[in-house]
Amino acid sequence: MSDHTQHEAPGNYRSYIIGFLLSVVLTVVPFWLVMADVTSNVALALTIIFVLGAVQILVHVHYFLHVTLKAEQGWQAMSLIFTLILLVIVLAGSIWVMLHLEENMMPAHEQIERVRNLP
Repeated sequence: MSDHTQHEAPGNYRSYIIGFLLSVVLTVVPFWLVMADVTSNVALALTIIFVLGAVQILVHVHYFLHVTLKAEQGWQAMSLIFTLILLVIVLAGSIWVMLHLEENMMPAHEQIERVRNLP
């Protein structure tokens, strides 16, 4: 029996099922956290949501894209590093947008009417 047949393929059903179940849990928990109004501490809720979102990205990379440090003689490590850099950029950008959302939103109807009524 060859060495190749003893190892499981990277895209086996077990890997996909584990990835799917983890993705469902990592989606349902933040949804439940917001919809059930579990905590009144907004900073804690946002921290939990962002951490679980980051973990979900890593779950997708590992279980669905099969990016590991050992595969292809370490060449996929560059893909993993690039993924982590993109993850930091997306999370930092999302936090920045949310913190500055009020400043960047369109004015309310009352503010528009005040501007129109100026002499």
